[in-house]
Amino acid sequence: MEDLFGALTQKVVAADQAGLKPMVQEALAKGISAKDILDKGLLPGMDTVGQRMRKGEMFIPEVLQSARVMQGVMSLLEPHLSQKDKLGLGTVVIGTVQGDLHDIGKNLVAMLLNGGGFHVVDLGTDVKPQQYVEAVKTHKPIIVGMSALLTTTMPRMKETVDSLKEAGLRDKVKVMAGGAPVTEKFVKDIGGDAYAPNAAAAVEIAKKIMK
Repeated sequence: MEDLFGALTQKVVAADQAGLKPMVQEALAKGISAKDILDKGLLPGMDTVGQRMRKGEMFIPEVLQSARVMQGVMSLLEPHLSQKDKLGLGTVVIGTVQGDLHDIGKNLVAMLLNGGGFHVVDLGTDVKPQQYVEAVKTHKPIIVGMSALLTTTMPRMKETVDSLKEAGLRDKVKVMAGGAPVTEKFVKDIGGDAYAPNAAAAVEIAKKIMK
Protein backbone atom coordinates (compact mmCIF):
# COMPACT_ATOMS: atom_id res chain seq x y z
CA MET A 1 0.00 0.00 0.00
CA GLU A 2 2.81 2.39 0.91
CA ASP A 3 4.33 1.67 -2.50
CA LEU A 4 1.09 2.83 -4.14
CA PHE A 5 0.94 6.05 -2.13
CA GLY A 6 4.60 6.70 -2.88
CA ALA A 7 4.00 6.17 -6.59
CA LEU A 8 1.07 8.61 -6.50
CA THR A 9 3.30 11.18 -4.81
CA GLN A 10 5.95 10.80 -7.49
CA LYS A 11 3.38 11.16 -10.29
CA VAL A 12 2.23 14.49 -8.81
CA VAL A 13 5.82 15.75 -8.50
CA ALA A 14 6.54 14.69 -12.09
CA ALA A 15 3.24 16.25 -13.30
CA ASP A 16 2.50 12.93 -14.99
CA GLN A 17 -1.22 13.26 -15.63
CA ALA A 18 -1.33 10.38 -18.10
CA GLY A 19 0.12 8.07 -15.47
CA LEU A 20 -1.64 9.51 -12.43
CA LYS A 21 -5.27 9.29 -13.54
CA PRO A 22 -5.37 5.52 -14.20
CA MET A 23 -3.44 4.92 -10.99
CA VAL A 24 -6.05 6.86 -9.00
CA GLN A 25 -8.87 5.02 -10.79
CA GLU A 26 -7.25 1.68 -10.01
CA ALA A 27 -6.81 2.60 -6.34
CA LEU A 28 -10.50 3.55 -6.07
CA ALA A 29 -11.50 0.27 -7.79
CA LYS A 30 -9.47 -1.65 -5.17
CA GLY A 31 -11.50 -0.02 -2.42
CA ILE A 32 -8.87 2.42 -1.20
CA SER A 33 -10.66 5.45 0.20
CA ALA A 34 -10.53 8.73 -1.68
CA LYS A 35 -9.41 10.43 1.52
CA ASP A 36 -6.43 8.09 1.88
CA ILE A 37 -5.50 8.60 -1.77
CA LEU A 38 -5.62 12.35 -1.21
CA ASP A 39 -3.95 12.52 2.21
CA LYS A 40 -1.30 9.83 1.76
CA GLY A 41 -0.53 10.08 -1.95
CA LEU A 42 -1.49 13.36 -3.62
CA LEU A 43 -1.04 15.99 -0.90
CA PRO A 44 2.47 14.76 0.01
CA GLY A 45 3.29 15.23 -3.67
CA MET A 46 2.29 18.89 -3.54
CA ASP A 47 4.21 19.29 -0.27
CA THR A 48 7.30 18.02 -2.06
CA VAL A 49 6.68 20.41 -4.96
CA GLY A 50 6.45 23.33 -2.52
CA GLN A 51 9.66 22.30 -0.77
CA ARG A 52 11.54 21.99 -4.06
CA MET A 53 10.26 25.38 -5.19
CA ARG A 54 11.56 27.00 -2.01
CA LYS A 55 14.95 25.35 -2.54
CA GLY A 56 15.11 26.53 -6.16
CA GLU A 57 14.94 22.97 -7.46
CA MET A 58 11.59 23.55 -9.22
CA PHE A 59 10.37 26.67 -10.97
CA ILE A 60 6.97 28.25 -11.53
CA PRO A 61 6.12 26.51 -14.86
CA GLU A 62 6.87 23.10 -13.33
CA VAL A 63 4.97 23.93 -10.15
CA LEU A 64 1.96 25.03 -12.19
CA GLN A 65 2.04 21.76 -14.13
CA SER A 66 1.99 19.71 -10.92
CA ALA A 67 -0.82 21.85 -9.49
CA ARG A 68 -2.89 21.41 -12.66
CA VAL A 69 -2.34 17.65 -12.63
CA MET A 70 -3.44 17.59 -9.00
CA GLN A 71 -6.59 19.55 -9.83
CA GLY A 72 -7.27 17.24 -12.76
CA VAL A 73 -7.47 14.11 -10.63
CA MET A 74 -9.54 15.80 -7.93
CA SER A 75 -12.56 15.40 -10.21
CA LEU A 76 -12.14 11.63 -9.80
CA LEU A 77 -11.98 11.85 -6.01
CA GLU A 78 -14.62 14.47 -5.21
CA PRO A 79 -17.66 12.18 -5.74
CA HIS A 80 -16.17 9.87 -3.11
CA LEU A 81 -15.32 12.54 -0.53
CA SER A 82 -17.59 13.75 2.27
CA GLN A 83 -18.47 17.44 2.42
CA LYS A 84 -16.05 17.83 5.33
CA ASP A 85 -13.26 16.16 3.36
CA LYS A 86 -13.95 18.42 0.36
CA LEU A 87 -13.33 21.45 2.56
CA GLY A 88 -9.99 19.89 3.47
CA LEU A 89 -7.90 21.92 5.90
CA GLY A 90 -10.42 24.76 5.67
CA THR A 91 -11.60 27.46 3.30
CA VAL A 92 -9.41 30.30 2.05
CA VAL A 93 -10.93 33.34 0.32
CA ILE A 94 -8.34 34.95 -1.94
CA GLY A 95 -8.21 37.83 -4.40
CA THR A 96 -6.25 40.73 -5.85
CA VAL A 97 -7.35 43.96 -4.19
CA GLN A 98 -9.42 46.76 -5.72
CA GLY A 99 -7.74 48.67 -8.54
CA ASP A 100 -5.23 45.91 -9.29
CA LEU A 101 -5.68 43.52 -12.21
CA HIS A 102 -2.51 41.46 -11.74
CA ASP A 103 -3.28 37.82 -11.05
CA ILE A 104 -0.37 35.54 -11.98
CA GLY A 105 1.03 35.39 -8.44
CA LYS A 106 -2.42 35.21 -6.89
CA ASN A 107 -3.41 32.39 -9.22
CA LEU A 108 -0.27 30.43 -8.33
CA VAL A 109 -0.94 30.88 -4.61
CA ALA A 110 -4.55 29.75 -5.10
CA MET A 111 -3.48 26.65 -7.02
CA LEU A 112 -0.85 25.69 -4.45
CA LEU A 113 -3.25 26.26 -1.56
CA ASN A 114 -5.76 24.05 -3.33
CA GLY A 115 -3.12 21.43 -4.02
CA GLY A 116 -1.99 21.73 -0.40
CA GLY A 117 -5.36 20.64 0.91
CA PHE A 118 -7.32 23.88 1.31
CA HIS A 119 -10.68 24.68 -0.25
CA VAL A 120 -10.04 27.91 -2.18
CA VAL A 121 -12.60 30.53 -3.13
CA ASP A 122 -10.90 32.78 -5.70
CA LEU A 123 -12.60 36.17 -5.99
CA GLY A 124 -10.41 37.18 -8.95
CA THR A 125 -8.96 40.67 -9.43
CA ASP A 126 -10.08 44.21 -8.57
CA VAL A 127 -11.81 42.90 -5.44
CA LYS A 128 -13.48 45.63 -3.40
CA PRO A 129 -13.33 45.50 0.42
CA GLN A 130 -17.08 44.87 0.59
CA GLN A 131 -16.70 41.87 -1.72
CA TYR A 132 -14.28 40.34 0.77
CA VAL A 133 -16.77 41.03 3.55
CA GLU A 134 -19.60 39.34 1.64
CA ALA A 135 -17.37 36.39 0.76
CA VAL A 136 -16.46 35.89 4.43
CA LYS A 137 -20.14 35.95 5.37
CA THR A 138 -21.00 33.44 2.63
CA HIS A 139 -18.08 31.00 2.72
CA LYS A 140 -16.96 31.31 6.36
CA PRO A 141 -13.25 30.93 5.58
CA ILE A 142 -10.48 30.51 8.12
CA ILE A 143 -8.14 32.71 6.05
CA VAL A 144 -8.56 35.78 3.85
CA GLY A 145 -5.73 36.25 1.35
CA MET A 146 -4.98 39.55 -0.42
CA SER A 147 -2.56 40.27 -3.23
CA ALA A 148 -1.30 43.56 -4.69
CA LEU A 149 1.37 44.20 -7.29
CA LEU A 150 1.07 48.00 -7.34
CA THR A 151 2.09 50.35 -4.54
CA THR A 152 -0.96 52.44 -5.43
CA THR A 153 -3.32 49.58 -4.57
CA MET A 154 -1.67 48.52 -1.32
CA PRO A 155 -3.88 50.91 0.73
CA ARG A 156 -6.88 48.83 -0.36
CA MET A 157 -5.49 46.07 1.86
CA LYS A 158 -5.90 48.23 4.96
CA GLU A 159 -9.37 49.25 3.79
CA THR A 160 -10.28 45.58 3.51
CA VAL A 161 -9.02 44.81 7.02
CA ASP A 162 -10.95 47.84 8.33
CA SER A 163 -14.10 46.69 6.51
CA LEU A 164 -13.82 43.25 8.11
CA LYS A 165 -13.53 44.95 11.50
CA GLU A 166 -16.56 47.15 10.86
CA ALA A 167 -18.57 44.08 9.87
CA GLY A 168 -17.56 42.30 13.07
CA LEU A 169 -15.74 39.61 11.10
CA ARG A 170 -12.07 40.40 11.68
CA ASP A 171 -11.74 38.12 14.71
CA LYS A 172 -13.26 35.22 12.78
CA VAL A 173 -10.52 35.02 10.12
CA LYS A 174 -6.77 35.21 9.71
CA VAL A 175 -5.60 37.78 7.18
CA MET A 176 -2.64 36.95 4.95
CA ALA A 177 -1.20 39.28 2.31
CA GLY A 178 1.54 39.32 -0.29
CA GLY A 179 2.71 40.70 -3.61
CA ALA A 180 5.89 42.25 -4.99
CA PRO A 181 5.72 45.63 -3.13
CA VAL A 182 4.22 44.20 0.06
CA THR A 183 6.43 43.68 3.13
CA GLU A 184 6.03 41.90 6.44
CA LYS A 185 6.08 45.27 8.23
CA PHE A 186 3.32 46.63 6.00
CA VAL A 187 1.08 43.63 6.71
CA LYS A 188 1.67 44.04 10.44
CA ASP A 189 0.97 47.79 10.24
CA ILE A 190 -2.42 47.30 8.55
CA GLY A 191 -3.49 44.75 11.14
CA GLY A 192 -2.88 41.58 9.15
CA ASP A 193 -1.77 38.25 10.60
CA ALA A 194 0.81 36.97 8.14
CA TYR A 195 2.96 37.96 5.17
CA ALA A 196 3.73 35.49 2.38
CA PRO A 197 6.87 36.34 0.37
CA ASN A 198 6.08 33.78 -2.34
CA ALA A 199 3.55 31.15 -3.38
CA ALA A 200 5.36 28.17 -1.87
CA ALA A 201 5.72 29.96 1.46
CA ALA A 202 2.04 30.94 1.39
CA VAL A 203 0.94 27.32 1.80
CA GLU A 204 3.30 26.68 4.70
CA ILE A 205 2.31 29.94 6.41
CA ALA A 206 -1.40 29.27 5.90
CA LYS A 207 -1.03 25.93 7.67
CA LYS A 208 0.80 27.59 10.56
CA ILE A 209 -1.59 30.47 11.18
CA MET A 210 -4.69 28.29 11.16
CA LYS A 211 -3.47 26.33 14.19
